[in-house]
Parts: sequence; structure tokens; C-alpha cells
Amino acid sequence: MAKILDMPKLSPTMEEGVLATWHKKEGDSVEVDDLLAEVETDKATMEFRAFDKGTLLKVLVEAGAEVKLGQPVAILGNAGEDVSSLVAEAGGGAKTPAAAKAKEAKGEPEEAKAEDEEPAEDEGATDEEPAETPRSPRAGATPKKAARAAAPQTMRPAAPVDKGDVLTRTERDVAAPARAGANGERVLASPYVRKVARERGIDLAGAQGSGEHGRIVPADLDALGKAEPRGEAPTALARAARTGQLALTPPEVRPLSPMRKTIARRLTQSKQNVPHFYLTIDVDAEELVALREQINADLAAGAKPSGGKAPNGEAPKPDKVSINDLLIKACAAALRRVPETNASFTDEAILVHDRVDVSVAVAIPDGLVTPVVRDADQKSVVAIAREVRDLASRARAKKLKPEEMSDGTFSISNLGMFGIDEFAAVINPPEGAILAVGQVRDEPVVKDGAVKPGKKLAMTLSCDHRVVDGAVGAAFLAELRDLLERPMRILTG
Repeated sequence: MAKILDMPKLSPTMEEGVLATWHKKEGDSVEVDDLLAEVETDKATMEFRAFDKGTLLKVLVEAGAEVKLGQPVAILGNAGEDVSSLVAEAGGGAKTPAAAKAKEAKGEPEEAKAEDEEPAEDEGATDEEPAETPRSPRAGATPKKAARAAAPQTMRPAAPVDKGDVLTRTERDVAAPARAGANGERVLASPYVRKVARERGIDLAGAQGSGEHGRIVPADLDALGKAEPRGEAPTALARAARTGQLALTPPEVRPLSPMRKTIARRLTQSKQNVPHFYLTIDVDAEELVALREQINADLAAGAKPSGGKAPNGEAPKPDKVSINDLLIKACAAALRRVPETNASFTDEAILVHDRVDVSVAVAIPDGLVTPVVRDADQKSVVAIAREVRDLASRARAKKLKPEEMSDGTFSISNLGMFGIDEFAAVINPPEGAILAVGQVRDEPVVKDGAVKPGKKLAMTLSCDHRVVDGAVGAAFLAELRDLLERPMRILTG
């Protein structure tokens, strides 16, 4: 018997997703645990697998559509079954398919009128259209008011304004000719398109667009603008030049992805609800940089092949350790020494964690994710480097599992590779703190009474004041500075 497949909860925080790709098409046979589709959730691209077997009779949601949790996406049953009643029950699947989102991105609202119906707008009326229908008298109105309300009212055409050809924005909108074509036919265009055309001085009369039924869409305006005669500047542009009002190019519209929506929601909640305060220190990073170079030289020497090659036929690539890998290890050691920083806030208590799970911010095209290095205090620097490289690679491919991006106890955000000297990061709840790290910069330093070239590293600790007091945060940074300025303790600690 045929059944409707609803969008399941593919991650703990999922409320909606984008159905990125269908791996089965209508008519395909489906077995239990077969991959039906891939869904972009708020954190990663998740696999949507079948819970039953049968035939995929109907796909209700196009690839690229945004889907709510529990929304019907497909119908599964026996080959040849009539599923018309289930299709009607499902209501056609996603209400914002890729085509609708594309129109929306071009500036055409999804709730626009039918193509053959002129949208209602307050931009003035033609001579043939009544601007307002007669109103019936309201209950309780006085005889004079009732008479005025019952009388038919019409809007007069906009009269020319003698202001030296300088019109206000409202007057330009009312007077702009964009409602009828050269042959008296209506010009099909949304209010937004008409507005942009007026600002660019483009006459839409007689124009045919690339939309359905000849509707003019924003993408058509460039071509229409190039077709304008060049002898005299369009009226709207001339007026704009005289009044100092420039015609603005409409912005590119990028619909929010599930990940970007989640980032916006969570960070807004963090700044609104978490009382942030910030502590900044400068670390002498000369020995840290020297240690990193020494470790990488030793790793490269130890990885030299002794006459053989890797299984794929290529020479094996040596491991490399970054400054960030050393920072993760150093932070993990400092958290062990100042455990009050390795804590989070609840309404009933402060939770001081016995585990040290460090979240590492990774930038991806859609935003930011924070994969977690578990038990970072118990791992070597080389093991941390390998794990971070693997997590970052899978994060950019959207292949991380939800459990790999949740339940951290402390975060590190490093923008040094982008040339940033110093910044303050937003806390990732429910964690109690996040460390923002800048680049290692060359600066003159004073050593033994003399000015010498040196290296400095700025770091800012953002603290949740409900969990971490100023003295606790300062104690953590003091331990961290001590570790980084004598970095051999990072390897032996």
C-alpha cells in the first residue's frame, strides 16, 4: 500500500532543510536503507535513507527546494498504484521549489498575482481604470458623512507640477508611464520591476519580457536599457541628475541557507543573552614559531621514503603542524590547570566539565562550523594536526556528522591566516568562553635592555560573565601565555 514519506529529523537541531539531490527517481525500486536523497541541514549535508522498500511512485519536492520538518517529500508504494489521492493529501510537496526561489531571487515575489492579472498597486491609475469603488455608508455615520461615503469617488490623473521639472519621488512614481503598451495592451511587470525601470529611465511600453506570458523580469531591464535611444538622456535620469537622486542598481538577492539561518539565530541569541566581556594579551611567539619549524623539519625527515612509494603510487606527504594545532594543545593544557574556564552555564548550576573538547572554527562557503577535537589534552600535537585537517576537509565538503560539531567545552577561532592582528569572537553557547587568535606579526621587542626584532601574537578571550569571572579568565590567559612562551612544555605537559 502506498504511503507518504515525510522529511525526517536528520540532526538534533534540524527544523528545516534544503533537499539538495535526489538519488532515486520516479519509478525506481527502493530497498530498506537505500539512499533516497541528500539534505542540507543547519549544520551539514545529511543522507535521507529509506525506512521501507517499494517503488518511488511520486516525487513531491524538487531538488533545491526548502523543506520543513515533517513535510511530505515523496510517495512510496507498489508499482502501478494510483496515488492521486495521496498527492492531493500531500498538497503538492514543497511550497518554495527551486523555480519559485529563483523567481524570488530575481525580485518577483512568490505571492504575486496571476500572470494575466494586473497587480494592485498605489502607483496611480490609468484613465480607463476606476481608482476606487463606491463605499457603502458605515453604521452610525452622520447623514453628511454617509452621503460623502456613498458618493462615487475617482482619482484624478496626476497633473504636471510646475517646479522647474523637479519632481518629488512620489510625484515621479505617480506620473511614470509604464502601465500600457504601444497598442493599448497592458505591460506585465511587478511593482518592483516598474520601480527599477522608472529609476533607470526605461520605458516599458511595448516591451516583451522573458517571463511567462511576456512578463518583464529584472533580468530583462539591462537589455531594455541598452535599447534606449542615446541622443537624449532619459527623463528619469535627467531628473535624478538635477535633483541629486541617483538611480540605484538593485542588489543581488541570495536566499538564506539553513546553515546561515541557524548562524544568525544562534549568534543573535548569544549576544542578546550572554553577558560578554573581553580580555586581551600579547604573547612573545618567537620560540613558538621556532618550535613549529623544528617539529615540521623532523616530521619531513622522518617521512622520507626508503625506496618505496605509498599504495597510490605517490610519495607519502609528511605531516605538518600549524600554530593553530599548538594553540589547541596549549589551550587544552591551560584548561586542565584552570578548570573553571572549562565550564558552561545552566539555569540551575554551572557545569565544570571533566573532559576537554575543543571546538575549532572552520570557515566554509555557507558560513562557519565548529568541529570538535575530543579529549584534546590527551592527544599529541601531531595527532591533533591530523584530526583538525580531516575535520576541516570534511566540513568544507559538508560531510561532518552532527555529533562531530556539538558538545564542545571551549572554542578557538583563528583568523591569523587572513592577516588579522586582533579581534573579539562571539561565544558559542553553551560554552563559557572562546579564544580569538590573530596572526604572528613581526615587531621590535626589548630584550636584555636592547631593541631587537621579534614576533608577537595577540589573543582575546571572550568570556560569559555568568560562568567566568575576570580573575578566572586572567588566570587562564596567564597559564596559556606561559605555555606558549616556553612551548616545550606544550609537548611534555
